[in-house]
Amino acid sequence: MYLLLFCQQFLNGLQFGVMLFLMASGLTLIFGIMDLINLAHGSLFMIGAYLCATVFQQTGSFMLGLLVALPGTALVGIVVEIFTLRTLYARDHLDQVLATFGLILFFNELTKIIWGPRALFLDVPEALSGTIEIIPGAPYPTFRLAIIVVGIIVAIFLYFLITRTRLGMLIRASATNREIVGALGVNVKLLYTLIFGLGALLAGLAGAMAGPLFAVEVGMGEDILILTFVVIVIGGIGSIRGALVGAILVGLIDTLGRAFLPALFKLFLDPATADGVGASLDSMAIYILMAVVLAWKPRGLLPAHE
Repeated sequence: MYLLLFCQQFLNGLQFGVMLFLMASGLTLIFGIMDLINLAHGSLFMIGAYLCATVFQQTGSFMLGLLVALPGTALVGIVVEIFTLRTLYARDHLDQVLATFGLILFFNELTKIIWGPRALFLDVPEALSGTIEIIPGAPYPTFRLAIIVVGIIVAIFLYFLITRTRLGMLIRASATNREIVGALGVNVKLLYTLIFGLGALLAGLAGAMAGPLFAVEVGMGEDILILTFVVIVIGGIGSIRGALVGAILVGLIDTLGRAFLPALFKLFLDPATADGVGASLDSMAIYILMAVVLAWKPRGLLPAHE
């Protein structure tokens, strides 16, 4: 029984980690290459979820909602980059934090104006609504497995994009020395816009995939944004490999901690105290992990230069 429960929670942690990776992969490109702290990345996650939910409610097709949410979120990101964030590249990080925090407030209020204050609910696609017995006696939701598969596909795509294409070469070069890249005739402004659009698209994909699991509501991207920054710090700023490893670690520790820490403490504490201590320790676990990683490797587990 406990083995089956562990397997199910392990898969839940893997699925949550993959969703964090979809967020962190785009943000680490923006942060590591453009040197831009974008607190509004969670708002793009929210926009992707709202666009997908809206199309799904009108058409009943999750796939169509996904096809609208991805380019729609990318377009919003590109517009924001061109008209707002492009002026912040030469400014210090405090200015970037203040400006992108203002964007969070702007997008939250704009979302209330367009969709209203009530949450939207997005059903699991009918084709993915069943379960699969990966382990006999332990059925697992097909949609959660689909999220894991999507995350693996995105990781492979980003690996080939960064390491095997001319665009990836320019991305890596601009992360090292953007001035020299510009002097060689590369349109760095356009390159940054494409990078930001890709990051926004990945955030929109994460939001659309999260829609059937959580309520689609105003501010839904702010909590996951905090975890996303933790993932980036653990994995290494600017590193796609680091984002994947950090996301999986955070997802597993967060999920397994919620599932098993209270039961563990009940072995030697009364149930009420064990639940309180277990919940408190679980909420601190990923930050303890981040502190340990930074003490051991200040640049993260897999920094971009390695």
